[in-house]
Parts: sequence; C-alpha cells; structure tokens
Amino acid sequence: MGNTFGHIFCVTTFGESHGPAIGAVVDGCPPRIPLSADEIQRELDRRRPGQSALTTPRAEGDAVEILSGVYQGLTLGTPIALLVRNRDMHSSDYDALANVYRPSHADFTYQSKYGFRNPGGGGRASARETIARVAAGAIAAKILYCGAGVEIRAFVESVCDIAMPDTAEFPSRETIDATPVRCPHLPTANRMAARIGAARENGDSLGGVIRCRVRNVRAGLGQPVFDRLDAELARAMLSIPATKGFEIGDGFASAQRTGSENNDPFVVRDGKITTETNRSGGVQGGISTGGEIFFRVAFKPTPTIALAQRTVDAAGNPVALRARGRHDPCVLPRAVPIVEAMTALVLLDLWLLDSAQNKTFDHERLASA
Repeated sequence: MGNTFGHIFCVTTFGESHGPAIGAVVDGCPPRIPLSADEIQRELDRRRPGQSALTTPRAEGDAVEILSGVYQGLTLGTPIALLVRNRDMHSSDYDALANVYRPSHADFTYQSKYGFRNPGGGGRASARETIARVAAGAIAAKILYCGAGVEIRAFVESVCDIAMPDTAEFPSRETIDATPVRCPHLPTANRMAARIGAARENGDSLGGVIRCRVRNVRAGLGQPVFDRLDAELARAMLSIPATKGFEIGDGFASAQRTGSENNDPFVVRDGKITTETNRSGGVQGGISTGGEIFFRVAFKPTPTIALAQRTVDAAGNPVALRARGRHDPCVLPRAVPIVEAMTALVLLDLWLLDSAQNKTFDHERLASA
C-alpha cells in the first residue's frame, strides 16, 4: 500500500534511512535487455551523499547489488531485486528526537498514522528511500534511450532567488554535471554554490526549482482520463521528498493569457504534423504531442537546520530544538537524478501500457469478429 509505483513496469521500494539496506523490486521489465550493475551505479553515484561540500557528509558508497532477474548480463523478464546496504548510520544523533516532532518533517504525521515510528534518520520518510527509485529509474531510462532515443535532462534552474537564464539549447549531461550544483549555466551555478555555502555556514537551508526536459517521446503516450501523462508526471514528482510544486509547459503563466495568446497552433514541419509553439509542454489532453516535454518541480528548503526552532514533544511540552545529524543545506543538486528517474519510470510505464493496448492484438481481426 503506497510503496509501489507503476501499472506494467512496477517498482516497489523498501527500507529505512538507518536500517540495514534500501532496495527495490522491479517487476514487468522486458526480457533480454542488457543490464549491468555498473550502469545502475553511474546514476546512484550522482545521487549519493558526500559528493561535495554542498551536500551531507554522510559517507555512503551506495553500491548496488543485483540479487535477481538478470542472468549472463541480460534481464530475464522476472522480478529484478536491487539492494544498497547502509554503512554509515549515526542513529545516536536521533536519540533525543524519539519523542520530539521536528518542524516540517514527517515525525508527527507518521506517529499519527501508525502510532509507532522509527526516528533514526527519519526512517521510511527519509529521502534516502530515493536510492531505490534512482536504481529502478536507471533501468527504465536505458530502455527508453536504447529503444526509442528518449533523452531526459533535469537540472537546477534556480536556488532561492538565483535563477539561470532561459535557453532553447537542450543541455548535455556533461554540462549539467560540470559543477556540484548541477546547473548548466556556469556563472549562475557559481552564484548558487556561494549562496548554498553561506546558508550552511549560517545553520540554515535553501529551496529552489528543478527543470526537466525530455525529447524524442512519440505522440500518443498517456491514458485518458485519470492516467493522463501530465497527471502521472505530477504524481511522480510530488512523491519525491521535499517537493511542493509542479507545473508543466508554461504552467501558471498560462492563467494570465487569453486563449489566442496561449494556444499552440498545428503546422506541418519536415513533412510531419507538429505544433508551432509548445506552451503546453508537449502534452495536450493528457497525451504526448511528440514535442519536447518540459516541466518544473519546486523543492522546499531542507527542514533540518542548525538554528533553534520552536516545537513540542509527544506530550505537548514546548521544546527548543537544535537539530543534529548530517543534512544537505539544499537538496536540489542530489535531487536532479531523482527527477530524471521518476520521469523515466512514468514514460516507460505509459509506453508499455500503450503498446499493450494498441499493438498486441490484430485490430482488423477484432473489428470483424
């Protein structure tokens, strides 16, 4: 309940921040897909802690183990079990928080729901759970790229009030990963890094926005009415810890226009029907148009900060909290591969769903039955 994502390409994640391991079971992966642990590890290395001075110093290698579903370097079509063992837990940092509700965390809500919780590192509510998503997403992204040339690029567009200029250029992975901030515009990335460093020195944290751009998705993906492509992307993004907003295409700016200003007229370009503009972000009626899909995801500031905060304990007594532990002053740089992974999971699942619906049967034979 609530731990499985997808309809055909299904991912179930398990584990807690300070438990023995984090993992995922991927069911519905097509057979005979070449797959190695190294391919998954490359994406996990982009998400892991301790990458730079801008991230948590928790020292985890996040080495992935493939326990099942792959034989002689090929997927079997059976469930793929992925495991990453936790090595550097400081659970004692959380002893004093066992009965204290940290502001803007899941402590109070988990306690209210289950009547019991694991306080170590935030337990299941910790963003460390996203290791499993990135591992599974690496498989999905490979299938999409090798099978259809789909390219997914997420990057940090803004941190607090510092934003990179808009550009039509589709960024390369190398450009995005050239700085620890994962902003492809170097002057802006340097300003962002300085602001994040200052927030850490002050015991505070920062939020921001990640933009994701996807190209080479064919027209026709998405299921009306409730499994619309844009709705599935929104659901996926807002399931990532610390997310607070999602908009696709021009998003909220569309609300300030007239229809004549906002519509995307259809034209023929290079012998193909396409749209002249792309204010809708590559999705109309919940189904992909074949144009570039782009959306933005807003992340809140990391709620664990060194500054004193007011809260209460489980008995309702006032507490002045100065949080301990190792935390990111800004989650955005490490959230980039998570956004990409969730995007890949949505697109591959809808791609397989569309193939099952439209390509499996002989429609002419069915029509004459």
